[in-house]
Amino acid sequence: MILPRLRDPHFNYRHRRKLHVLRVLLALVITFTIIHVFPIHHSSWALVSTIMVMGNLPHIGGVLDKGRQRLLGTLLGAGWGLALILLPLPVPLLVPAGALAGIGVATWLTFGNRHGYSGLMFAISLLLVIGDGSHDLTLGLWRTFDVLLGTLVGIAVTVLVLPQKATDMLRFMLAENLDRMARLYHAHTSATDAVDIDTRTLLKATSAMLVKQRGLVDAIHRERRLRRGEVDDIISLQRRMLSTIELLLETHWTTRAGHERIDAMVGLREEQHVLARVLGSLAFQVRTGQPIEARVHPFDLQRHAELACNARTDSGRALFSPSGYLWLNRELARLTEALVDRLGSLDRLPSRRLRSASRRSGSVATQAPHEQGKRDE
Repeated sequence: MILPRLRDPHFNYRHRRKLHVLRVLLALVITFTIIHVFPIHHSSWALVSTIMVMGNLPHIGGVLDKGRQRLLGTLLGAGWGLALILLPLPVPLLVPAGALAGIGVATWLTFGNRHGYSGLMFAISLLLVIGDGSHDLTLGLWRTFDVLLGTLVGIAVTVLVLPQKATDMLRFMLAENLDRMARLYHAHTSATDAVDIDTRTLLKATSAMLVKQRGLVDAIHRERRLRRGEVDDIISLQRRMLSTIELLLETHWTTRAGHERIDAMVGLREEQHVLARVLGSLAFQVRTGQPIEARVHPFDLQRHAELACNARTDSGRALFSPSGYLWLNRELARLTEALVDRLGSLDRLPSRRLRSASRRSGSVATQAPHEQGKRDE
């Protein structure tokens, strides 16, 4: 049936651009209908507010955060403007002076923090209310009402019509990054040549996805499923894992003698392939809402200690790259274990809704992690 498919978080994530366009247009249609059915003055501000609050934010948390700031800024700005109009000020110039003072205070308080949009809306609403100096109370009230109407319509459509959650976006982005890192690490352990273009593309895509995740922190917090500190930990661990993999890609081919020493370490490749599979399995569990049950086996460096510590070139010069290479592998395993523990400690990360959607879609639930990563690219 089409209805369960539209409620599928995987479907909503893959088609988030199209669905966001649909929501924006629907919100505008609703606002346009309201302002034509009812006698609302200066109604164009309602349309402007609808598009402003939704903007380029396809997820609930972002719209709720922006809508809350817009409502707060609008109410405070309109309230201050109405107070300036209603107060019996002896000198007419006190109204613009009071407006400038209010805007100055709001700008000072919101400068450089996440409430900057509230400060902007305070200033806009205040200027809309006091207008051109005519001090028309009715005009100010209608403009305030229009802004509130458009904002509420935008919030309602985002929450009720095929909603896209910022928490789900983080989940799918995390799974994509884990898939990419699994592919990078597996390609590294199987490579016979220098880093190729595809590997560089994967590194760039993974790094770009981390930047996008950082932009979701406030929206996820607004949805009240994960706290900011929890999201920061997840992003930080990914960043450190990616940096370690990037160092591995470079360190492995530092010298030919070092490479031969690394190849002589019996069992190392098997341990690396196991870790790559763990990364892929972790991505699968995150993507499908499963409980986090991946198990990371620490690298046994002791059995390779002699080969690593006694490595020398043909000229007798000591080689430090094998030891550093082993340490990087152990560090990647340690970071992966830390990420598994962090994800496993989040009670609200497993999702029955996602598990049900994955079973319905079939292909997502049964697809191999590495193949899913290839498809995402």
